[in-house]
Amino acid sequence: MEHQLLNVITLVITLGVVAQWIAWRMRIPAIVLFSIAGLIAGPVLGVVSPSADFGAVYKPVVSLCVAVILFEGGLNLRWHEFREAASGVKRLVTVGAVLAFALGSLAAHGIGDLSWPTSLLFGAITVVTGPTVIIPLLRQANLNRRSASYLKWEGIINDPIGALAAVLIFEFFVYAGAGDPVDAVLFGIAKAVGASIIIGFGGAFALGRALQRSHVPEYLMAPVTLASVLAVFAITDAIQKEAGLLSVTVMGMVLGNMNLPSLDEMRRFKEYITMLLVSSVFVLLTADLDPNVLSLLDWKTVALVAAMLIIVRPLAIFLSTLFTDMNWRDRVLVGWIAPRGIVAAAVAGVFGPQMVDAGYADAEVLVPVIFALVLTTVTVHGFTIGWLSRRLGLSAKSNGVLIVGASPWTTALAEALTKQLSLSVTLVDSSWHRLRDARLAGVNVLYGEILSENIQQSMELNGVSCMLAATSNDAYNALVCRSFVGDLEHDRIFQLPMYAADDNTKSKHKTVAKPLMGSMAFADNAQYEELWRRHFQGWSFYKTKITEAYSYDDFINDSPPDIIPIGVLREGGRLAFHAPTEPHKPKPGEQVIYYAPKKPSANEPRKARENEAEKPGPARDADGESALPA
Repeated sequence: MEHQLLNVITLVITLGVVAQWIAWRMRIPAIVLFSIAGLIAGPVLGVVSPSADFGAVYKPVVSLCVAVILFEGGLNLRWHEFREAASGVKRLVTVGAVLAFALGSLAAHGIGDLSWPTSLLFGAITVVTGPTVIIPLLRQANLNRRSASYLKWEGIINDPIGALAAVLIFEFFVYAGAGDPVDAVLFGIAKAVGASIIIGFGGAFALGRALQRSHVPEYLMAPVTLASVLAVFAITDAIQKEAGLLSVTVMGMVLGNMNLPSLDEMRRFKEYITMLLVSSVFVLLTADLDPNVLSLLDWKTVALVAAMLIIVRPLAIFLSTLFTDMNWRDRVLVGWIAPRGIVAAAVAGVFGPQMVDAGYADAEVLVPVIFALVLTTVTVHGFTIGWLSRRLGLSAKSNGVLIVGASPWTTALAEALTKQLSLSVTLVDSSWHRLRDARLAGVNVLYGEILSENIQQSMELNGVSCMLAATSNDAYNALVCRSFVGDLEHDRIFQLPMYAADDNTKSKHKTVAKPLMGSMAFADNAQYEELWRRHFQGWSFYKTKITEAYSYDDFINDSPPDIIPIGVLREGGRLAFHAPTEPHKPKPGEQVIYYAPKKPSANEPRKARENEAEKPGPARDADGESALPA
């Protein structure tokens, strides 16, 4: 038995991780693959049967996993984002939640032909909009920060609210015979909310103070935090069933806004755990579906799911956001995007069978209907959020370049990329004086310390395609790169090379270990001092278009050996900086950006010049190989 359980756990984790990887490669919603994997492993092949394999520990394990997922979501909620979308978010999590509950219940009763007790439970469960699927969808859609904040805050706050409402409705109908049901429900609500706020806030405050005063060593911060989350969940849940979900969300929100040391490392650790838990839990939940129950789905289910997508959700959002500061584009987007996720499936899986045992026979269809809604919303919304956000003009620009450190060379680079390649470049520096030339040149500048929370809050990183740390301090460049690893992919984060960056341990110039650095940019000889020297020698930036007739190999062969490759401008207008360790080979139609002296013999490849008239197609831009004057 133990051997069988070990195999089941290994299989579930493996399926979840593989599904995550395939979803990343194919750029599709991962939860769809989780569901497919779970259905194949469970109802189809019968390899995994969670209720039988795990026994009595199955539901508590799922509850603990959901608690960690909600805590991680609360940890990512920042108050400055709430202030940006305050009016709309307040309506979404109050009036919007009530309307979603009422309209969802009416649809379940009138269209799905469910009894009122089951319909009300269905309405409460469908209030949630799934942060476990909202966050990945936001990354995929590349939404601007304000629009993304509406969906993120609504998803994370409404998840425990919907779960708690489902608990109270469940208790109302199941335990109606044990005293006055109205008094019981009101007392349950007061006890759940009060316990959640007090214990969640108190736990976050105590843990935060311990971390701020260094009562917990660095290497124990993440484990202590995880243990504290589980303790807060268990204590609150003992006071009021399922109130622990709300408590850990409050704990995450408070802790995430306390400016704690090493909070980014903690948040990253939690994100890794959450990714693993989300994939594993959803595979388990879908694998646990009873094939006989799935056969109960009929045309009423299809009609109910369709009504939830095209009537209930848009109407609830439209009515709840009247007379707010939300513009019509955001209202259209939020009215359409409402994927349900882990919490909805988990709550339905827990209460559906218990409602059947309590005498509500039609509740047996609750689990498959909720799963049908989850799969439909995730699939439909996952494949349309990007298209809709672009049509509504809510996508962040994806051709942004962030340069940290103002100098004559970075100013010239920023000006060339901005004026000649129409890229959105932001030059950041903590010295107003060093930014002077860039301001006069019309470059977008940001004054302040890049590592400060205020500056990072003011930046919209969704539109940044690559970042370059180019100050005179190699260790500081590495620190900047390290701080952005959680927001940008590692292959989009660069810093100027250091002397002896090739692991020559005898060099006195080597100050930073390679694992702590960003990717080395441009070339081995593109150090800060070298770029300054070449700037004052009159070097400039140039571009050459690669075509079928004039390949990248031709360009390399024709170019002088001392040029410094800067990057490649992709056909979609995105800049990819050149990395000597993993160089990009441009395709026809893309442009090579490089740095070279202002000498005709150096800035015009000889072979290209001699053969220009003989080539069957345009070998370069309309103006030939052109400079990018700064």
